[in-house]
Amino acid sequence: MSTSPSIRLPGEPFYIARAAPARRVWVHVLLLALTFFSTTVVGAGLQIAFAAGRTPRFEDQYEIYVHLFSSPGVLLLGLPFSLTLLTILLAHEMGHYLACRHYGIDATLPYFLPAPTLIGTFGAFIRIKSPIYSRRQLFDVGVAGPIAGFVTLLPVLAIGIGLSHVQRGIGDQGEFVFGTPLLLRFAELLAFPRVEAADIALHPLARAAWFGLLATALNLLPIGQLDGGHILYAIAGAWHKPLSRFFALVLAVIAPFTWWTWLGWAGVLFFFGMRHPTICDDSPLGLTRGRLAIAAVVMLVLSFTLVPVRAGF
Repeated sequence: MSTSPSIRLPGEPFYIARAAPARRVWVHVLLLALTFFSTTVVGAGLQIAFAAGRTPRFEDQYEIYVHLFSSPGVLLLGLPFSLTLLTILLAHEMGHYLACRHYGIDATLPYFLPAPTLIGTFGAFIRIKSPIYSRRQLFDVGVAGPIAGFVTLLPVLAIGIGLSHVQRGIGDQGEFVFGTPLLLRFAELLAFPRVEAADIALHPLARAAWFGLLATALNLLPIGQLDGGHILYAIAGAWHKPLSRFFALVLAVIAPFTWWTWLGWAGVLFFFGMRHPTICDDSPLGLTRGRLAIAAVVMLVLSFTLVPVRAGF
């Protein structure tokens, strides 16, 4: 796999990789535009459901697509959700990208993934096209994304909860019931003391923050080549593979009792996500990175929920 040449700035202690060829930028722009459209449709459906005092449903998205040419203005309703969600995803991926640039590691711009899902996307990713030989570099690249995304979603969560309101039983209605990560529950209790999570109608901005939390939790799982797996490899070295397999098996074990999708995640990660390049530079991570590792564990705990989504009744 070819890599881009790197340059070193005079007097600077780090390298900066040259930009990818301009001919490839259109792919990133196209995927971003498609994802912006698909998430805006979802956001419009969320806003319509929120204003009507009910839970979101797939039918809302379908109706927007059907009547899009006759009522294109409906998309304006979805902009707060889509712009917010894409900002959170972009912050996460740019955290990785800028860390790569800092160390002269060849990486692509973010690829966004449009999809006809509850949130209009499968997320985003970057491709790292050159090997990482240093534990410190691997750790920094792995942790930079989750930190950037998490910090970005915090004010969104606060604003979204502030725009939400109490509506008895709304959280248990509709086609899908969404889980409540610990941080979201803390925010809800601050705004609505002694009110159950099922009795809070979440504003679309809070929904965007909810997905940001889910993305943070999934990425920070200490398995394979996920962000959490990179962090684990930088810390544990040779123990990375057995520990990754252990955590994947934990997901498989809890799946029948919580969320069957964990079984799919466990299978993919167990059989296809365990490989990691050999680290040549075995320098210690140091105290600051140790604290960042603890921060990553805290972010995982605050963002994780055993049952992110389940079918409603």
